[in-house]
Amino acid sequence: MSRFLNVLRSWLVMVSIIAMGNTLQSFRDHTFLHEKLYTGKPDLVNGLQARTFGIWTLLSSVIRCLCAIDIHNKTLYHITLWTFLLALGHFLSELFVFGTAAPTIGVLAPLMVASFSILGMLVGLRYLEVEPVSRQKKRN
Repeated sequence: MSRFLNVLRSWLVMVSIIAMGNTLQSFRDHTFLHEKLYTGKPDLVNGLQARTFGIWTLLSSVIRCLCAIDIHNKTLYHITLWTFLLALGHFLSELFVFGTAAPTIGVLAPLMVASFSILGMLVGLRYLEVEPVSRQKKRN
């Protein structure tokens, strides 16, 4: 396996673990969301919205962790890429369209993580395409 894919796998595990922490925080105390993320309109954040956010984050975390385990599964790889695209779209729309988020570190951090992850996964696609061919050559 290429060094780049190993680094990407480590990145996905790290992002997954952080997301699990955010999931727990969303279930434990919904004020976390209006204090850190949705500071533009904090009155719209309630327990139900926080738990929904928590489940969405948990699902993304599980998908990303599974991709780190089986990075050569192309379907899972593309689904994982989509989790980052959806997160980026969500935070950008909350920031620029709906006005529920302000450009604070609480929003800029997930925007940067999603952006770097998308970039890394797009670069990783090139390594993913090349590697199975080299594996077949070794077997022959």
